[in-house]
Amino acid sequence: MIKIVVAGARGKMGSEAVNMVLNEEAFTLVGAVDLGHNGKKLSEVEGMPSSDAKIYDDLSVCLKETNPDVLIDLTAPEVGKRHMRTALEHQVRPVVGTTGFTEEDVQQLTALAEEQKTGAIIAPNFAIGAVLLMKFSQMAAKYMSDVEIIEQHHDRKLDAPSGTAVKTAQMISEVREKREQGHPDEKETHEGARGASIDGMHIHSVRLPGLIAHQEVIFGGEGQSLTMRHDSYHRSSFMPGIKLAVNHVMGIDTLVYGLDKIID
Repeated sequence: MIKIVVAGARGKMGSEAVNMVLNEEAFTLVGAVDLGHNGKKLSEVEGMPSSDAKIYDDLSVCLKETNPDVLIDLTAPEVGKRHMRTALEHQVRPVVGTTGFTEEDVQQLTALAEEQKTGAIIAPNFAIGAVLLMKFSQMAAKYMSDVEIIEQHHDRKLDAPSGTAVKTAQMISEVREKREQGHPDEKETHEGARGASIDGMHIHSVRLPGLIAHQEVIFGGEGQSLTMRHDSYHRSSFMPGIKLAVNHVMGIDTLVYGLDKIID
């Protein structure tokens, strides 16, 4: 059995993860981390599933008392970074779905993971379909180098562009020569009209209520275009990827950034 703690357990993503862990025969939920209801059992909190797992408001205390194998963190960017360091220092393997990690963050956390000989996974997106979209986009960019990305998320999302869009652009950059797209004399009559730019590729962020997580990658070539799109209609779409990451992190002793690294 893999012993798991879920951070952000009462959030929309966190509650889905709690249910996934409880319903998976190879997993056992030993604790939860959240800002409210410290010391209560999950089953004592309205809207939470029946479980004797205790809620903690301090991750360090939780890890010391429950001795888990894995921390699933589905909180906010700055909290996720702190939680990841705390988990690694306790030699607990973090699986983090929070976006907003910089290259410097990843480098520092990789060094800490290797120092502690403890595996870790950061995934900008846990939806298998979204990861496949990234990989397919990288394949397409070898042959069609003009590309723009449109990402759409709910209006409560804190970062823009999304970690998924940034990761997609980074993967495309690995096979695409850096250059600015569009007309050389192009001017924005309204600032921001062309979106963010990563290595000359433009990324457009949409934030609206009713959306969950959606991404479109559009390639243009002479006389043709290629459009690839992924849609997550419910947060349950992320659970197979989290399960995959939990199983994989048990067998590594470094940090892996992106599910694309563990999907053949």
